[in-house]
Amino acid sequence: MANTKSAAKRARQTLKRSLRNSSVVTRLRKMQKQVHSSQSAQPDQIHAVISAIDKAAKRGIIHRNAANRRNGRLYKAVVAASAQ
Repeated sequence: MANTKSAAKRARQTLKRSLRNSSVVTRLRKMQKQVHSSQSAQPDQIHAVISAIDKAAKRGIIHRNAANRRNGRLYKAVVAASAQ
């Protein structure tokens, strides 16, 4: 229980943000699973996932280094898809 009005407001804001951020993280996870599970992932589909990851990192939902690591793995998938 918050002791001050400002602490109560911060608790409300945190609750709203965590709900919104968790939905974004869940969406990213689903998109990545679709790309990694499908053997014939299209480069356009992979670029859409990379764009979503970059947007999440820009807004601070996921860490910048985690976004770079995920993007690196997806770029490897782009190269493998274009080689086939």
